[in-house]
Amino acid sequence: MGRGPRIEFPGAIYHVLARGNRREAIVLGDDDRWMFLRTLGEMAKRTGIRIHAYALMDNHYHLVLETPKANLVAGMQWFQTTYTRRFNVKNAKQKRCQVINLAFHLAPGYGFQYGERAAN
Repeated sequence: MGRGPRIEFPGAIYHVLARGNRREAIVLGDDDRWMFLRTLGEMAKRTGIRIHAYALMDNHYHLVLETPKANLVAGMQWFQTTYTRRFNVKNAKQKRCQVINLAFHLAPGYGFQYGERAAN
């Protein structure tokens, strides 16, 4: 039985995480890290998704995102596809990347207003 549909709604806060295929690297150096951040910024600009926090390691990443519109899946599909293609073109002679194992989790108890954590 497959996974059910992802829960999306306006104003939701999500913890998003993904790692490389077989836990392989998704960044090979600082140039890739900057490309990752630029691509993430493009996704935010295109979709209106707000980035509250990120952690980028060599083989995986974590994001805390807020969706003013219910568009997390569309935004993450664009981001993952775009970053992976860019990485593979840039690093074609060295290594190929496939970012998989993407997981989204609602982050209950967090309601950000004007940059502050809302009281529960």
